Amino acid sequence: MKRCGNPNVVVTGRCPSYRAPMKMIGNEGRQETGRHFNNRAENSHVPFRRRERAMSRFRRMRSLQKFVSIDSSVYNHFNLEKHVNSRKRFKQKCDVALREWRDLLVA
Repeated sequence: MKRCGNPNVVVTGRCPSYRAPMKMIGNEGRQETGRHFNNRAENSHVPFRRRERAMSRFRRMRSLQKFVSIDSSVYNHFNLEKHVNSRKRFKQKCDVALREWRDLLVA
């Protein structure tokens, strides 16, 4: 906060225990609570949480590293950003990725 300055708005969950500290530091008027205000912050953790869930299944760090190195290349190959492309373009990219993947398995 020192580098960026004071925030105009502080978005918190609806938990009543947030009110007391906000009142103590003098930000009570800047606090916003709502159902969808915190979505951006919560959704930024999704890729990390997905990796973390996969990591909890492994007993050894070495086997985890093997899995992650393979999984990341497969994920990057098939992550085609559906929300950015039109359906037609997305289907074309899927077909190309699947063809390349099948060629790699045959070779």
